[in-house]
Amino acid sequence: MVTSQDIDQDAWETLEKTIIYYQGHPVGTVAALDGTVDGLNYDQCFVRDFVASALLFLVKGRTEIVRNFLEQTLKLQPKDDQLDAYKPGRGLMPASFKIVFNNGQEELEADFGEHAIARVTPVDSSLWWIILLRAYIVATKDYSLAYQDDFQQGIRLILELCLATRFDMYPTLLVPDGACMIDRRLGIYGHPLEIQSLYYAALRAARELLICPGNEDLVLAIDNRLPLLIAHIRKHYWIDFHRLNDIYRYRGEEYGKDAVNQFNIYVDSIPYCELDRWLPKGGGYLAGNVGPSQMDTRFFTLGNLMAVITDLTTEEQSEAIMTLIEQRWDDLVGDMPMKITFPALEKDEYKYITGCDPKNIPWSYHNAGNWPVLMWMLATTCVKTNRRELIQRAIAIAQERLRHDEWPEYYDGKQGRLIGKQSRKYQTWTIVGFLLAKEILAQPENLPLISFDPFSAEQVSQACELKFDSFDA
Repeated sequence: MVTSQDIDQDAWETLEKTIIYYQGHPVGTVAALDGTVDGLNYDQCFVRDFVASALLFLVKGRTEIVRNFLEQTLKLQPKDDQLDAYKPGRGLMPASFKIVFNNGQEELEADFGEHAIARVTPVDSSLWWIILLRAYIVATKDYSLAYQDDFQQGIRLILELCLATRFDMYPTLLVPDGACMIDRRLGIYGHPLEIQSLYYAALRAARELLICPGNEDLVLAIDNRLPLLIAHIRKHYWIDFHRLNDIYRYRGEEYGKDAVNQFNIYVDSIPYCELDRWLPKGGGYLAGNVGPSQMDTRFFTLGNLMAVITDLTTEEQSEAIMTLIEQRWDDLVGDMPMKITFPALEKDEYKYITGCDPKNIPWSYHNAGNWPVLMWMLATTCVKTNRRELIQRAIAIAQERLRHDEWPEYYDGKQGRLIGKQSRKYQTWTIVGFLLAKEILAQPENLPLISFDPFSAEQVSQACELKFDSFDA
């Protein structure tokens, strides 16, 4: 009989095999050990993928690999303006990197999206990098690393991209489709929740780290942006029965400062019948996207969980999100924790919005597939909100299948019963999502690695009173 200890040992042994060594030092982990991925990029270290591995290594006291990763990816960040529009812009962090040999010498080769599906720039890599840097500092108390000139410059360059004057009137971050974990066309262009949650966390992390002289302008910009961003997300992205009733009675085509329907959301675009049946009493969540005439009411798991973890949501909203997950367990977790989105785009909606993407067929991959990596975020939210029984239940489900199924990348089907159609085996962040969830449950004192103190209620309240036309980008 296979025991829990056997499964953990197998997971750790497999994780050790994923570690990449550069010039004799560990610098990251490959995306997957699946031997069938020749010609694909699963042999590279992805920034977003490695974050979960890094947090697990920090929890276990293995800090060298995380420090090396931060240092090496920082060296890959472009520091000069590019005249070629097809080259990565100043300040971007790569999507991934791999080791190549040039005249017999090891080098790191970065991919900024040039080789990715649809050539989309990974906006989330830069945000995750700052969040991970702050986690490393919290774990090691090695503040000297973050205060080095090159690290201060790296943070500044990322923030210059995020806080730059742009063609936008909102405090959120405008991005194209495919700019985050959902890296294929799925109708999330604009101001997707995943990016906004990471943006908020990155600003919070940068605010703690940018204390060296010369950063005063950026610190002021962060202080101005944060309360507006929090107020905006908490107010305009929130969906519960009370909010749904307000939207249901919206009038369209409103002009001026006193407009109630500020985004000109047309009532008929909201699936009220489905939401009326699906939203449980006391439940709520943050919408997937809000923008001009747009409120995407799909549930996006990563954005909602990260909002709870980092206190982007209020305490009441966090509780409502957890109530929703508990009451709609079969939909959002099912037979494998947990869905990345819900519900799936189907029929003509799937064709038009995804471009008939054969990987994002309904209830597969990013179109409502189940991703075990999300377990570590679910564990963090459960511990943070005192819902430990939920993550214990999720871990028990995962433990039954993951090792037997050879640690697949994702699962398909309405309840996640099928191993993903194009899922890679021995996916590193699947292994890490499972192990990290267990560590967080066993050692809740590690929550500060990824969480923040609640933001000042007074600051948020003042920001809520501001009108968009007074927002200074």
